[in-house]
Amino acid sequence: MGWNRPREVEPLPLRLDRRRIFVLPTGYGTFVSALLLAMLVGALNYNNNPALLLAFVLSASALYGLVQAQLTLSGVRLAALHAAPVHAGQPLQLRVDLEAEPARPRRGLELLVGGRRTTFSMAPGERTEVALALPTAARGWWSPGRVRLSTIQPFGLARAWSWLRPDVRLLVYPALESNAPPLPEGDGGRPTQRRSPFGDEFHHLREYRAGDPTRRIAWRPSARSGRLLVREHEEVAGRELVLDWHALEALPHEARIRRLARWVVDADRAGARYRLRLPRETLGPAHGPDHRHACLRALALLPPA
Repeated sequence: MGWNRPREVEPLPLRLDRRRIFVLPTGYGTFVSALLLAMLVGALNYNNNPALLLAFVLSASALYGLVQAQLTLSGVRLAALHAAPVHAGQPLQLRVDLEAEPARPRRGLELLVGGRRTTFSMAPGERTEVALALPTAARGWWSPGRVRLSTIQPFGLARAWSWLRPDVRLLVYPALESNAPPLPEGDGGRPTQRRSPFGDEFHHLREYRAGDPTRRIAWRPSARSGRLLVREHEEVAGRELVLDWHALEALPHEARIRRLARWVVDADRAGARYRLRLPRETLGPAHGPDHRHACLRALALLPPA
């Protein structure tokens, strides 16, 4: 470990202790130190005991502020960092979970991640979640890099800080093509029929099974046959969409990814079943949030051209 920051990523949770907290005077603290030194020299020069006492009391208070700044950070734990995936170009809502040991209140804490900062306070033993909106530029895995937790409490004379580098990777989906063409047509086959008791087209009669709704019972055929019969209906399932990487050979590599990402989102919104064909894998056919996430994740992690 270097003197000012951990050089390698570290697994969570991370606890701050005195060995990784650094304290240096702020600009205001440097001015106060110079002022106290001038008071001490003047008091010694004129042999002024009250002035000497005042200089020593103020110096002790300043040193107490340095110790308190270090103690404000000591015992704080970085428990977790998490965020829901977003598309490249959208802000990532990073949530940082912090825990404080029940020794003392933590006031005026500042968290710095990716150039964005926020301030907050913690009660003794409190667990809090701090949110920051961070910009994203590229698809794939996103790392928060170095995280700085600092404070200038209680007097603003010194800043205590610690650098953390948590072992966390967050997923960023590909950007969506802004003016993408409509979804491609289905695979060209005939629409598939799916039997359902709640469809619209009558299909056939079958034996009654426990749990069938009574409104589906065919009373006249049941009376004629002497046994309960239920109308079985069928509904037409839409064509299966095929989102094929190889069908977009005219587009550049990243443009293909953006268009397929747009089509995945549009197909999911339409509630359609779709299949995503990529150079080394095929996902689906399926539909729903899990399938959408799997498709967007596969697109996000495609190697560059």
